[in-house]
Order: sequence, then C-alpha cells, then structure tokens
Amino acid sequence: MESSKSSKTVLLLVIAVSIVAFFLFDLQQYLTLDTLKSKQAAIEDYRNTHFGLTVALYFLIYVAVTGLSLPGATILTLAGGAIFGLVWGTLLVSFASTIGATLAFLAARFVFRDTVESHFGEHLHAINEGINRDGAYYLFTLRLVPLFPFFMINLAMGLTTIKTSTFYWVSQIGMLAGTLVYVNAGTQLAKIESASAILSPALVGSFALLGLFPLLAKKVIAIINEQKSC
Repeated sequence: MESSKSSKTVLLLVIAVSIVAFFLFDLQQYLTLDTLKSKQAAIEDYRNTHFGLTVALYFLIYVAVTGLSLPGATILTLAGGAIFGLVWGTLLVSFASTIGATLAFLAARFVFRDTVESHFGEHLHAINEGINRDGAYYLFTLRLVPLFPFFMINLAMGLTTIKTSTFYWVSQIGMLAGTLVYVNAGTQLAKIESASAILSPALVGSFALLGLFPLLAKKVIAIINEQKSC
C-alpha cells in the first residue's frame, strides 16, 4: 500500500515537472505550422539518413504530447504527413495518438481523478450517461465526431467504467478516419513551395476534405443510428 502510494507520488511529480518544463521553456514554439515549414528541409534530410531514429523520436514526442494532454497534436499530425507521407504518417499517428490517449486515460483514472473531476465535472455527467446508455459506441461517436476536445475525452473517459482495452481499440478505430484526413493534408502542405501551389487541386481538395470531414462523420453516425433503431 505504501509502495503504491509512493509510486503514485513519483509519477505525479514527473508528470507535473514535464508539463511545467514544456511551458517554462516555451517548447510550444516548436509545434507550430511556421516552424514545421521552416525546419521541413532539415528534418527531411535527417530522416533520409536516420530513418529509424526519426521515426522513434517522432513517435515518442507524439505519445508524450498526447499523454500529457499538451497542445500540439494537430501540428504533429500534419507533420506526420509532411515528413513520412500518407502511409507511414497514418500508421505512426494512429498508434502514437491512441497510445498517448490511453496513457492520459490511465493517468486520469489512477493519478488525477480528483483534479479531473474538479475541472471537467460539468461534462462528466453527460459522458457518463452516454457510456451507460450506449457503451463503447458512445466513445466511437465522440472519436468520429468530437463533441469535446480530444484531451478532455481522454481524461473524462478515465473516470468512467469503460475498460482500458475497450477504450484503446475503439479510439484506434474511431480516430483512424480523422487521422487519414489530417495526415493527407500534411502531405499536401509539404508540397507548398510557391504562392501558386496554394491553389493546386490536390491541396484545395485536401483542405476541403478537412472542412467537410465533421459533416461527413455526422452523416455516418446518423445512418448508423437509423440502422440501430430499425
């Protein structure tokens, strides 16, 4: 019992120090679109000579950012497409985002329960009702059409009765479509070398899909709901 309490205290301290360091040293400045564009050539050169290490570093950074609920996941997703292309980018982002989300979920369940309840208490009732009513399908809906921010879903779900394994696989599947859309946008963003390229059909199509995705996802959910009620 004492050992468990000590481990929890150490973990809490490590997480707190990591979050403070992120903002204290303004590390968020490296997770911006401007930085991605300015460093893109250098990153690609490094990737060409150290592919395995680049993959590992990117994966660990993504897991850390999502696991600690830090801002920057969207830019990292676009970066995945820009640096690794559609296939590798989607693969890396899909697993890194789901693992990071699960770590945040576990931290909320076993370490930050009181803090999460005090900050997101007003949303927890609705989420608990959804889980009790629809189970894993409710989480799938939230992943496909996020009614709440990504990090809030991770933390709030940690306070529900949903199993960790269920949270993981539903999140992996539910976030895959959105991951594909954002990574694809990142691959096109990487090709902008002039003002005229901004109006290229591929880039315009990618960002049109980015804007239409929430509407398409809502339509899919509506169709599934209709099938369930029949």
